[in-house]
Amino acid sequence: MDIVVKDSNGTPLSEGDTVTVIKDLKLKGSSTVIKRGTVIKNIRFNGSEDEIEGRTDKVKGLVLRTEFLRKS
Repeated sequence: MDIVVKDSNGTPLSEGDTVTVIKDLKLKGSSTVIKRGTVIKNIRFNGSEDEIEGRTDKVKGLVLRTEFLRKS
């Protein structure tokens, strides 16, 4: 079963891609906000077609919904 993961524009993503956040996102359980335009490099899939895993300089182990991401 192949899962096709797409960004907010419908562009297919693959593991290792770089994506950009298109909306300010608050992190649950933290006062940290990921600002619009933040670049997330080297993404990984976690088995769901609407979520990816990644990291920023400040936050490691992020799970983000693809509806808030755009391929860079």
